[in-house]
Formats: sequence, C-alpha cells, structure tokens
Amino acid sequence: MQLKRTYSFLLGWFLLATFTVAQNQQTKDSIQLITTDTTFEVGSNLVLKFSTSETESPLLYCSNSYGSTVISATLKNKTLAYAIPENITKKIGIVRWELLSKNTSLSGTVNMLAKAEVANMETYIGPPSIEAGEEDYTMLVVIPTDSLDNPVPKNTLVNAKFQFLTSEEQEAIYTNNLIAFKNIHSKKESGRMLVSSESIGVNSKEFIINVMPAIPTDFSISATRPHDYADGNQITTFTTSIIKDKQNNVVSDGTFVTFFIKNKKGNILKTTGTTIDGVATSKMIHPDYADLWRIQAFVDGMSESNSISLDYKQVITHFDVDFSQNNRQITVGPLQSFMQQMIPDGLHVKLNIYRDNTHIETLTKTTFNGYVTFLLKPAIYSNGNYNFSIETAGLLKEFKSKKLW
Repeated sequence: MQLKRTYSFLLGWFLLATFTVAQNQQTKDSIQLITTDTTFEVGSNLVLKFSTSETESPLLYCSNSYGSTVISATLKNKTLAYAIPENITKKIGIVRWELLSKNTSLSGTVNMLAKAEVANMETYIGPPSIEAGEEDYTMLVVIPTDSLDNPVPKNTLVNAKFQFLTSEEQEAIYTNNLIAFKNIHSKKESGRMLVSSESIGVNSKEFIINVMPAIPTDFSISATRPHDYADGNQITTFTTSIIKDKQNNVVSDGTFVTFFIKNKKGNILKTTGTTIDGVATSKMIHPDYADLWRIQAFVDGMSESNSISLDYKQVITHFDVDFSQNNRQITVGPLQSFMQQMIPDGLHVKLNIYRDNTHIETLTKTTFNGYVTFLLKPAIYSNGNYNFSIETAGLLKEFKSKKLW
C-alpha cells in the first residue's frame, strides 16, 4: 500500500514537471524569427520580421560599428516588423540585433555588404618627385567607394595606368583592406610620368610624377678670356661641361656649382653659377698684377671637376710719381697697359704714409684717365719729413725723407 502511494506521488510530480516545461517552451517559442536572409546590400530596405502569438510588441536593439539604436515594431496579422534605420543599413559591416522581451530571448547578426559599383575614386600619390635610376619609387593609393561612400568589396579590380616618355603601361591591382596600392619605381631616364587609375568604369584624375636626375657625376671645366694680361679690367668666364648623373641624364636646371680659385699667394677666390641645360657658367675679373690661378669647381657634397691653371701677365712694368706743391700733391701716372694705352679707369693705387718710422695712414684711390692724385692737407699732415710707399698693379715704389712744408 505504501509502495502504491509512493508510485502515485512520483507519477504526479512527473506530470506536473512535464506540463511546466511544455508551458515554458510554449512561452519561449511565442515569438519566432521569420526573416532568413543574413546578408544584404547596403542601401537595401531591411526589415526584420517575427511571428508572434502574443499582443505585446517588444523593442529591438540594433548596433553596428557606427552606433546603437532601439527600434519599435509594427504588429500586423501576428507579425512583428522592425524597419532598420537607413543610417545603419547604408554602412557596410555586421549589424547585431537583440529582441528586448521578458519572455523571449532572441538575437542574431546581419551582414551588410558593399555595392558592386564604384561611384568615387579617392586617389593619393607621393612623393611627387623621385630620383631616376630604377631604385627610388613613389606610391599610388586608390580607394574606390560606392554611392554611399563605402569601400568596395575585397579584390575589386583597379587598373593603374602609367605614361612615361614614349611608353604607356597598365597594371591590374586589387583592393584589399579597403584600398588598392602600387609602388611605382622610377626609370633610368628623367622626365615626367603621368599616372591615373580606373575601376568599374570610373576614372581618377591625372597625376604627375617628376622623375628627377640622380646625383651628378664628375665633370670638366674650361675658361675663356679676351687676353692673358692682368689688367684688372677684363673678364674671365668659367664654363662646365654638360653635367650628368650616372644614368646619363642631364642634371636639373638650377644645380649650384661653385668655382674655387687659388692664387700664387695661397688666397682663395670664389665664384658661383647655376646650370641651364646641364651647363653652369661664372665670371671673374682679371687680377691687376701678374698671377697664376688654379681653378676647380664643385657641386657641393656630390661631384667635382678637373683642375685647370691660368697664367696672367703683368701689364704695368713701371710708373712715374711726381711730387709738387711743397710735396703735398703726389701724382701717380701715367699708368699704361700692354699696348701703351692708358689703363682702364678703376685701378687701385695705395699711398702708405710713414713718419718717424711709424705707419700713419694708407690712402687708396682709383685711376681716372690713367692718373691718380693725392693731396696731403696741412691741417692733417704737419710740416716735417715723411716716408712714402706707393703700391699699384703689384708694383711698389718707396720714397724716403720727403719734406712737407
């Protein structure tokens, strides 16, 4: 009897538990997802639908990488319809959703895919100047986007096009991680390279890459002059050969060349020039006394020229000095050049003045019509004995114990 009671109790408990589970299952399954697609194209009219046996309309929570929102449902014929907002459906990526119901636990994901079209081409290229020689390069980066500004699907074809000198090339590249890119190496020659790209019928604008000559190689120099006399008047012109790089490209216009001139005394003179069509020129006035120049040119830190020598002959071998007006007027001249003509105006003449073996002053004037005149004013130079030396054209004349009164 006792066993029968125990059996009846267990049977009743089992039936009660079965009924409770069935009721819970019925509650849980009271809302079911009807929409079966999980991938959609961006811009699609996306509506998630659920069947329901209840009258309640729970909210739907949606989120993607751009933000989150809560959506209300439209209930019709026991079907819940949730229209996903455009700000979510127009962006590619995964959309996560969850039904906010006390009795039902439903969630899932929807994948928004980019359109198979190109509406815009964002194109970047740099650096805009590279060095010739097939080693330096620039990078082309292309970002094709659809009409909703989403990057196109992976492996979308992009045709990169190049024009350089007489050649035209085209290379297929494919998008990956939202972009397509290509390293564009320079050629041996210098010049301008035109670059563009195209994807699904949409073309980018034209870009220009300047392929510049490489580092210049060593070069030679020459000199031209009207004559080889040291008259302090004429001009010597220094000229480089056509300066090129190791690929035989002429260097860019404006390349800076420095000419260094070393004279007999070891002094360094300097003159500069810039290249035009690969050739640089510079000028230097002749010395006013016999001298020997050694000239070498440099493109700083890159290349150098050979060394050349120029010899300049003395043109003035002697000059006269006349003291007058109580020795206070000193006239130097005539100063004559290599054809006995008067030396051109502007030759420097120095008068050094000494008293009691002490240097007082040096006066400097330039020739006019072959002469220079110095006036020693009494207010500055009192009466007495003075020593004088006169320098011009590398010559020196001295006069001892000249009395001023």
